[in-house]
Amino acid sequence: MIKPQERLQSEGQCYFGPGDDPRSPTYCNVWDWDQLRMIKIKGTAKLFRRDEDVEVPVLRRFVDFLSPKVRAVTVDDDGLITEISTDPEEDDTAHIAYLPFSTVASLHDCRTVRYSQLQELDRLGPGIDLSSYKDEEHNVQKVAFKFNAFWKPRRLQMAWDELHLHKTLPVHPNLMPLDRVVLEDVESRVIGFTTKFIPGGTFFDKKERPFRFEYLQQLTQLVDYLNLDLGIMHQDIAPRNLLLNPENQQILLFDFDYAAHGKKGLQDGRDDVAGMAFTLYELITGDDKFTSIPHWDRNMAMVQDLPEWPSVRELDTDVSMMRRFLNDWIATRRTDNDMERYLNAPNRLDWPELPTPADYAVPFELGWNEDGTTRWATGARDKNTAIEKGQFVFDWARPPQCRLKHTDNISNPLN
Repeated sequence: MIKPQERLQSEGQCYFGPGDDPRSPTYCNVWDWDQLRMIKIKGTAKLFRRDEDVEVPVLRRFVDFLSPKVRAVTVDDDGLITEISTDPEEDDTAHIAYLPFSTVASLHDCRTVRYSQLQELDRLGPGIDLSSYKDEEHNVQKVAFKFNAFWKPRRLQMAWDELHLHKTLPVHPNLMPLDRVVLEDVESRVIGFTTKFIPGGTFFDKKERPFRFEYLQQLTQLVDYLNLDLGIMHQDIAPRNLLLNPENQQILLFDFDYAAHGKKGLQDGRDDVAGMAFTLYELITGDDKFTSIPHWDRNMAMVQDLPEWPSVRELDTDVSMMRRFLNDWIATRRTDNDMERYLNAPNRLDWPELPTPADYAVPFELGWNEDGTTRWATGARDKNTAIEKGQFVFDWARPPQCRLKHTDNISNPLN
């Protein structure tokens, strides 16, 4: 089940009047990663103060009890419901023009699975489900289904890059290969991808799981391989993104949605060498307070200079030996030409740029010009406009997980 603190995502406050005037009518659009739909919540600036995201805890109280037809909820200054609306015009959901599989030549050699073939088993987090399907030999495959239902341009770019990165990654014992590209059933548009599901949970989830010295060796070797051979910077190495393959006791690094290839997507303060230092510290001590510090404000000295790393996890090697190994490895990477080595990786991976969907070339009305004529526009548009123009719109909406009968019979898949 999606963690409560990760379920609802606010797009901020919109004021009809001064934001500091408590009487100003206000609305907030909140995306629900559980139901995969937008809900508008209305009130005044007295309740919805700027940048406080009060709308999230207010909506959390009753979001599971709303009809799927409800598009907007009005609340008083105490956050209590005074009115609901089922008017589709209240829905400000943006249209995502998923690319037809036939137009994405870079994926034509990938195996595919239809969305209707996936059976939902659990909702692991925002944009990732535990699912299963029957393959061509009628064998049941349990997979992690990763998708992007949110319109933000950066998320669309990240989804495109992560899919192609998985597709182009060489086979490696510490990496998750692409399983299948997921297509919706009407127009065969690309809406996500699957990877094999690895049971047992992450190292963040399983703090009682022992950590071996060989795991540290595997990770440093993997980071060197990604950075210096393939030209890939993961940029989000953390215990929550580390699994253990029960079949061969190999560490698995996953979740490449923040990954950079070459200079594209590269962010200051998110390099994998620093990521390894913070990760080993958290794995050993269980202290995750540094994850709350923005990456641009973090530096390795915050953990490297600590005299003690008190261990709360079973280890097969002294903490001092693990720290010495880590520091020796960091010294090999913190050289003057390390970035040059990364940018000139001999087997650098690459893939096509995200194309602009043909759907965005269809013009739509966007108000009026000064002379009273219709103003026409192209590009991104909301879902209601796309429907008016007869364009295909994929509907992600689904019931809240708490209402699904089958969840009562599913044991925790991460155990």
